[in-house]
Amino acid sequence: MTVQSYLFFDGRCEEAVGFYCDALGAQVQHLARYRESPEPLPPGMVPDGWGDKVMHVSLTIGDSVVMACDSSEARGFSGFSMSIGAQDEDEADRMFAALADGGKVTMPLARTFWSAKFGMLTDRFGVPWMVNVDH
Repeated sequence: MTVQSYLFFDGRCEEAVGFYCDALGAQVQHLARYRESPEPLPPGMVPDGWGDKVMHVSLTIGDSVVMACDSSEARGFSGFSMSIGAQDEDEADRMFAALADGGKVTMPLARTFWSAKFGMLTDRFGVPWMVNVDH
C-alpha cells in the first residue's frame, strides 16, 4: 500500500512544480493539461482560459511521489504539513532555505531533542513544510 499527497493549487501548479524542482530536486514524471483531456470536461469544471493549466502532475521528490493539479476549488492548505527528511545538516539547511524563499518560517531550523536540525515553514504557495534531519 502507498499513501501519496495530492496538492491542489489555484492556477499556480506549474509554477509550484518548477519551484519544487529547483528547491528539492523534484523530477516531473507526468504532466497533463486540461486541454489534453481525452474526453470533454464537464461544463463549469474549470474556468474559461484554463486549457494550459495543470490537470494532473506526478513528481518524485527523493523516493516519494507527490501529485498535484490546478483547481479553481482550491482554498489553501491547512490541517497538514509536508514532511521532508534530509540526510544531513547541510542538506537540511539547503532545502529549508530554498523552501523558505518567498515563504514564511514558523519555526527556524535548529537542533531539537529528536533531531540534529528541525524547522517548519510555509512556502510561497501556502504549502506547510517540516524539514528534519533523519537519523
